Amino acid sequence: MRRTLPLLLLLAAIPAIAQDTTPTINSHEVSSNGSITFRYQNAAASKVTVNTDAAFDPLVMQKDSSGLWSVTTKPLPAEDYNYSFVVDGVPQLDPLNGHVNPNIVALSSSVLVPGKPPAPWELTQIPHGSVTRHFLTTFIASGLPMNQEPYFVYTPPNYDAKRKGGYPVLYLLHGWSDYGDGWIDVGHANLILDSLISTGSIVPMIVVMPQGYGDFSFVTSGHDVWKDPAKVNNNLTLYSKMLMQEIIPAVERDYPIAKGRDNHAIAGLSMGGLESLTIGINHAAYFAYVGGFSAAVKNLNFKQQMMDPGMARDLRVLWVACGTSDELIEPNRNFVNWAKAQQLPVTPIETAGKHTWLVWRDNLIHFTPLLFRASKH
Repeated sequence: MRRTLPLLLLLAAIPAIAQDTTPTINSHEVSSNGSITFRYQNAAASKVTVNTDAAFDPLVMQKDSSGLWSVTTKPLPAEDYNYSFVVDGVPQLDPLNGHVNPNIVALSSSVLVPGKPPAPWELTQIPHGSVTRHFLTTFIASGLPMNQEPYFVYTPPNYDAKRKGGYPVLYLLHGWSDYGDGWIDVGHANLILDSLISTGSIVPMIVVMPQGYGDFSFVTSGHDVWKDPAKVNNNLTLYSKMLMQEIIPAVERDYPIAKGRDNHAIAGLSMGGLESLTIGINHAAYFAYVGGFSAAVKNLNFKQQMMDPGMARDLRVLWVACGTSDELIEPNRNFVNWAKAQQLPVTPIETAGKHTWLVWRDNLIHFTPLLFRASKH
């Protein structure tokens, strides 16, 4: 009986399996020409759209007689696109897609349009670096669970913990609503770095990705917090102190970081761009390379947050990039004008695109080859 019972259970299940005639829906089908067909099954819905960085405006889906909604994009460049459905005004994840982008405020699904050859953010058969998660107890930041600040450290392929002279370091900061590993989970920065190192486009470096909130309520209070300059400045001030006084010393204790400002860089996107520009310029004695990607400098209080640039006038790179369809393009242009008036060696970069990861991955690919070329290790 012991051997017969499992067989009987299997035979009993066969009719149920045979009766399951539910059609399989490919909710995010990528065609050979790069177009994506999105599908969503909901006969009761009256309107379904797709919010996606594959298009500038929401895509309006059409419903067939079975209640299946669908829409097809134009042919798209190779990219990892984010999207979510909006069903009668309510945002919804794709229930048939397991690739979910984590986010504190709003989750999204992702779909890859592969490149030929593969794009730098795609997984390929090349040597890969490692990403290690750390925690430190902060006595500066406010509101973090148990006062624990997470940060992630990328070490390059063939990493040598005893390398003579150490490695140069890039502090790479995420945007508002991302977790500390946003650059890994959504930006695929580790794969991009692997790819650029494999082609010799960048020097092997350590990349530190901290969580970017000096006051955690800054992200849990909703997007309107950006309308309050006092809260923006408070978050920025606390985060700047935590990075310089707690995170950097912890990293330098545990990793072989090369000494000297010519071996230190900082860059970030959106909120992280605001932080990187402010910290990099105010602490130019430590950083020689500074980058802002779509930096959230709209409410930057220059008198309160920006010191006399001093050594920042001798930065090797001050790279300020933004998409021309981004609502932050004018604030970034204003920042560039301020930097020029302060005689800072600013390089303004404007590319097509909105406030999306499509722009920021491209920024990372073009910014990192500028780093540490004059340094000796």
